[in-house]
Amino acid sequence: MRQMVLVGFLQAQNCTTLASAWRHPDAHSDFTTAAYYQRIGQVLEAGKFQLAFFDDRLAMPDIYGGNPAEVVANGVRVVKIDPVAAMMAMGFGTRYLGLGSTASTTYYEPFDVARRFQTVDHMLGGRAAWNVVTSVNDAEAQNMGRIEHMEHDARYDRADEFMEIVHSCWDGWEDGALVVDKKSGLFADPGKVHRLEYQGKYLKSSGTFTVPRSPQGHPVVIQAGSSNRGKTFSARWAETVFVAYEDLEAGKRQYTDLKAEVARLGRDPDRLSVNTIAYPVVAETKAEAEDKMALIDSLYKEVDGLSLLSEALNYDFKKKSLDEAFSAEELEGMSGMQAMRDRVMRIAGRNPTVRDFLEVTRRGRPREAGVGSGKEVADRLEQWFTDGACDGFVVAGTHMPGTFEDFVRFVTPELQRRGLFRSDYTGATLRENLGLPVPKRGSWRLA
Repeated sequence: MRQMVLVGFLQAQNCTTLASAWRHPDAHSDFTTAAYYQRIGQVLEAGKFQLAFFDDRLAMPDIYGGNPAEVVANGVRVVKIDPVAAMMAMGFGTRYLGLGSTASTTYYEPFDVARRFQTVDHMLGGRAAWNVVTSVNDAEAQNMGRIEHMEHDARYDRADEFMEIVHSCWDGWEDGALVVDKKSGLFADPGKVHRLEYQGKYLKSSGTFTVPRSPQGHPVVIQAGSSNRGKTFSARWAETVFVAYEDLEAGKRQYTDLKAEVARLGRDPDRLSVNTIAYPVVAETKAEAEDKMALIDSLYKEVDGLSLLSEALNYDFKKKSLDEAFSAEELEGMSGMQAMRDRVMRIAGRNPTVRDFLEVTRRGRPREAGVGSGKEVADRLEQWFTDGACDGFVVAGTHMPGTFEDFVRFVTPELQRRGLFRSDYTGATLRENLGLPVPKRGSWRLA
């Protein structure tokens, strides 16, 4: 029987995906410690989640107003520690849980990313994943020594070259290349270690990779692009995809389209899991869950939504009053998450206002939160899963670690009773637990 994928959506920062999460009375505040991440990881592992995933940005969301003071004072995702270090801390406190982290193809170098994530995969016994992003805004560019962020499609073109180099690095050592025979003196078989020579439009690399194959071959590749160009990139490279569908019918259409594009490229669509965002607010009863939701709603501040919109769309939303419409030129100039902009424009049916952006995106608030008892939340997840809108869910928290504790207590057992979710881990590696094969050298190349 087909079973769900469950992913814990994390941030190595002072809050969850919700900027207000740190304000929750039950939120733990030791988010700069290893113990914080290990507690969360142990909860997810107890609930048999396949993966814990760390999202990331390379800047705080200080585009709003051109000054960090307001976001710092309000704690709007301003503490961002290195997610790979946080992932390692979580990994050392767990045994089976897969661990994924974000690294940008726009601001890092392919060899560095290939080596870092392949090393992590060794250290965690084959449980690592890399979330591939192209980044979104000028603040990130400036932190990394650039003037402005690359144009949307160009950064995906660069990312294609980046992926070719990373996969070529990971292919640099064949299985069995390491010999380590002290008697003969042979450390590794030179015939199984290969040099890379790559020259592209944006990137080049020449050398021999320094990290052997890992227990699962190489880390699992995650992607979450939602623009047309981003979806094409996902179909080409991803092994698991994170999405945010606006409703069930849209989800079914887009899920079918993505799987078809994967097949068109000659890849097996059954080896790509598509996981949509879920914001569960769950308790023993629906009434208790609704009380929890009311508290969560009360924590939101308008500065949360406006700061996060400015970050995501690379445009200072403080330049406009709430009910002032954007011009066509201003909309065209939003160079960040274009799928978000396009959705707001489509739903508004006209040039949208700032208020339209806040109401449609619900940036800074739980989007389509599932509020109810364990059975009611499981009903919702089951419908999306069995109706063909997704293969699983990226479970986002309203506060940590309480959201995951509630989910594992109330929802996971209900899904297991229905046969929709695993009762135990399949194996020791992330690929085993996602039902993915160990990749053969060169298998990433299209026929």
